[in-house]
Amino acid sequence: MKLLPNYNKIYLAVGSTDMRKSFNGLSLLVTENFDLDPFSGDLFVFCNRRRDIIKILYWNNSGFAVWHTRLEQDRFHWPDSELEVIDIDSKQMSWLLAGLEIDKAHQRLLYDEI
Repeated sequence: MKLLPNYNKIYLAVGSTDMRKSFNGLSLLVTENFDLDPFSGDLFVFCNRRRDIIKILYWNNSGFAVWHTRLEQDRFHWPDSELEVIDIDSKQMSWLLAGLEIDKAHQRLLYDEI
């Protein structure tokens, strides 16, 4: 079973978000605070202060959808950044949901010559 739709990008809201927010509140954050388009087909990921809840907002072609998960014991390794929002790839998103840190992997090296 596929939980999340096809998407263009994944944006992570750095810092904590009030988890009482749902469709309207989260889409307003995306528009007003991050200057992004919530109708773009991108995923917008939010975490609470205790780092045990994640919500993912996305446009489902006919309305907003929110995917919500809560950990019973552990905490998510939420990244720190000076930015309000960062973009991550699907591999990093999988790591985040699995309880791993998204910035601890080896950086991809690209060379022009041998």
